[in-house]
Amino acid sequence: MIDLAPHADFRSAASAVLEYLYKLLGFKLCMVTRTEGNDWIILHALDHSYGVIDGDVFPWSDSFCSRMVAGIGPRIAPRSAEILAYREAPINRRIPTGAYVGMPLVRGDGSLFGTLCAIDPSPQPDQIANQQPTIELLARMLSTILEADLKAISEARCAERARFEALVDPLTELWNRRAWEQLMAAEEARCHRYGHPACVVSIDLDGFKKVNDTKGHLWGDELLRKTARALRAATRNHDVVARLGGDEFSVLAVECDDACSLLLLQRLEKALEAEKVKASLGLAHRNPSFGLEHSWHEADQAMYLTKKSRKKFLMKYL
Repeated sequence: MIDLAPHADFRSAASAVLEYLYKLLGFKLCMVTRTEGNDWIILHALDHSYGVIDGDVFPWSDSFCSRMVAGIGPRIAPRSAEILAYREAPINRRIPTGAYVGMPLVRGDGSLFGTLCAIDPSPQPDQIANQQPTIELLARMLSTILEADLKAISEARCAERARFEALVDPLTELWNRRAWEQLMAAEEARCHRYGHPACVVSIDLDGFKKVNDTKGHLWGDELLRKTARALRAATRNHDVVARLGGDEFSVLAVECDDACSLLLLQRLEKALEAEKVKASLGLAHRNPSFGLEHSWHEADQAMYLTKKSRKKFLMKYL
């Protein structure tokens, strides 16, 4: 039996488990995955045939694993074509599968994180079913290490915030651009390792230059402070809120899925309205294939499209 004690984190433990699983079964593809919405994210892959690599994303609903978790397919299927739920799974068209092994990976609260699974293009002897207790034990051990890692993440975030205390915009007391870039890079590393969902919101004030030109910089400074208050009120403690320069702000919402991000956008809009701040917002979700830097760019583009459409509206009706 594999000894996971020397493996201090989920990543190294997952690699060791996949190596052991390959030696145990000889399957051409062994994987540790994360499910998030309908994304089935390959966190770690040991591939000897299919061309699947870390970071690949497939539709969760197409997978054998989704059927296994739903209880309509067995955890071990030596001849997967004999199982109706697996035979009809759309992923067969992309990754032909003759035999399948899959076990859920769960968080401490019992919710699903992802799966430990293995597939082979050829049917396998029935005897592989005898390995189910061993593979279930591996999945439980991985789940335990995963939970410890996830708990350590919040501590790491606190340590990062303390380390970057000097990187604060003095006017708004939000993170400055340098802190934003470093905190985003740290969060991207966690997203890449664990498949966390996240989103970026770009905020740009409407008519800020006009306020400065007509009412003076003191009014402009107060508008920036009101914006900062609104953004802090609408976000969570572990989100990253930054003033990037001028009247440009950004929010990085960590461990935030599609539903969470839409609620966040609504809270931001209401908080800004309550402070009587007019602003254009753009939101982009993290795509596991591209990362947070790309999401930041997409959020900026969405924000500028919003600002452009507002200007057209004003020119037409005012």
